[in-house]
Amino acid sequence: VGAWPGRGRIRATMEAAELRVGFVGAGRMAGGLARGLLRAGKVPASSIMASAPSDRNLGAWRESGCRTTHCNLEVLQESTLVFLATKPHVLPGVLQEIRPAVGPHHVVVSLAAGVTLQTLQRLLPAGTKVLRLMPNLPCVVQAGAMVFARGSGAGDGEAALLKSLLSSCGLCEEVPESYINIHTGLSGSGVAYVYLFAEAMAEGAVKMGMPSGLASRIAAQTLLGAAKMMLETGEHPAKLRGDVCTPGGTTIHALHQLEKGALRATVMNAVEVATERARDMAKD
Repeated sequence: VGAWPGRGRIRATMEAAELRVGFVGAGRMAGGLARGLLRAGKVPASSIMASAPSDRNLGAWRESGCRTTHCNLEVLQESTLVFLATKPHVLPGVLQEIRPAVGPHHVVVSLAAGVTLQTLQRLLPAGTKVLRLMPNLPCVVQAGAMVFARGSGAGDGEAALLKSLLSSCGLCEEVPESYINIHTGLSGSGVAYVYLFAEAMAEGAVKMGMPSGLASRIAAQTLLGAAKMMLETGEHPAKLRGDVCTPGGTTIHALHQLEKGALRATVMNAVEVATERARDMAKD
């Protein structure tokens, strides 16, 4: 019997239309991911449900048309794709609670830092399709950098679904699980290094006579523009940096000061210690 032409495409479209997304935990990161899905038109608000123990975070979800509950099990009953967005120390208890409701039709995605796929698979029914996602704070403005790793029950379809949905929230890459702690040191914590650098740049301009608000805006736009050039040109940052330096000019004089202050080695050390700390936390 000949295959019905376009069947796969139609099925994929139907699945997207029928996709029901749940969030167990309704904090800042969960809200940021949900906003990304809504803004990109990936999932209608009526197909999103979030649970939290109190109403403190749920009001904003209701305002955007999502459904809310205080019952984690209800999220499992109403959703096929479930994001576990609780604090890491709360997650084992939550997994114990929802375990009876998890079925083969569910795709479970954990956002909890330091909770390994091995732990998730041990605490969920055998064969559960589980993935581990590590977002960063700019996901809340749809400019995040996220990596995810899949457990043994999750296949190419689940990975493709997650990547397709989360592309609306920023960069999303599948990686081996061992990269997740490095991503924490590079990007999860890394946004704070960038804020510190931006603050220092702006303060330098204030020292030279520019008003603080203007200096902060220009510093932020400078970082945004430099990052966009890195992503869009695909050039190595050293090449882009060299392009800015004219012989005997302002930039090379400034870079000499940064090198004297060991900026490069200090930032590498920061990524290293944050990664090690993430590894230690995963062992606890």
